[in-house]
Amino acid sequence: MGIHTIPQHQPDIVVRRIPFAFDEKIDPVWHSEQPEWSHMVNGASLTMPYLEPFLIKTVREALQQVADPQLKKDVLGFMGQEGAHYKNHRRYNEILKQSYPELSDVEAEMDADYTIFQKRSLKWRLAYAAGFETMTMGMTEWLIGKRSTLFSGADASVTSLVLWHMVEETEHKNVAYDLYMHLYGGYWSKVWGLIFGSFHVGWSSRKGYIAMLKRDGRWNSWRSRLTLHIRVAQFLFHGAPAMIRSLVPGYHPSKVKDPQWVSDWAGAYESLADGHIPMLDTSDPEIPARFSN
Repeated sequence: MGIHTIPQHQPDIVVRRIPFAFDEKIDPVWHSEQPEWSHMVNGASLTMPYLEPFLIKTVREALQQVADPQLKKDVLGFMGQEGAHYKNHRRYNEILKQSYPELSDVEAEMDADYTIFQKRSLKWRLAYAAGFETMTMGMTEWLIGKRSTLFSGADASVTSLVLWHMVEETEHKNVAYDLYMHLYGGYWSKVWGLIFGSFHVGWSSRKGYIAMLKRDGRWNSWRSRLTLHIRVAQFLFHGAPAMIRSLVPGYHPSKVKDPQWVSDWAGAYESLADGHIPMLDTSDPEIPARFSN
């Protein structure tokens, strides 16, 4: 315990309890020109109300063993942000299930998985958490860096939800790693957490988007499969460097430069009046970090 020193001058983690309001008639294919991509994101959204409560429970338990005041503060911020995330994803997922009731079966499988995981050692769970959070750094760089390709012309509410989520993943990117290293450390456990956590969330997401594509009649289309394979390859191409660099000795998430768009988004949010939802303008191909409301 105490093998990892926590930087004492980290920015505060801002908890934004944003009540995204989704139109009940929202089209699950929220990007009409990219139905496969729409469902890939939908599948990821489906995991959040199971993954993120698991992460919150894990770090809350670990918090009991932490004396470092900066790390305690960061963990509380982490829990606040993750709690806001999964509640908003749950609202959206309930709308998805109106069109795809079979998603309830996918949710049941995830619920069973995380019930089992919650019984494993705290070290195992923290390694999973740190591994998953490392993978999201690559995902954030991809989604924000390629936002024009991935979100231009798409539904503004879904786009705003996803990119807000990615901004806050960037803001708390150090926390799970710091907590794992502070309490346990260990190189190979960290590697296992990265591999297993990333694979498990990806596999769970895949079950969701397969179910939706099957109902839409797209799963057996070779064009649809090719589109999916290309998107997965793009994610691996952009996300793998983040995972690989985390395995280099001396790595710390804080050494990774954040996309400028993240701080631009946070600055724009500060100027919003209370209660306003930060809706991005997807009609602008650049999707600038300013809000249309």
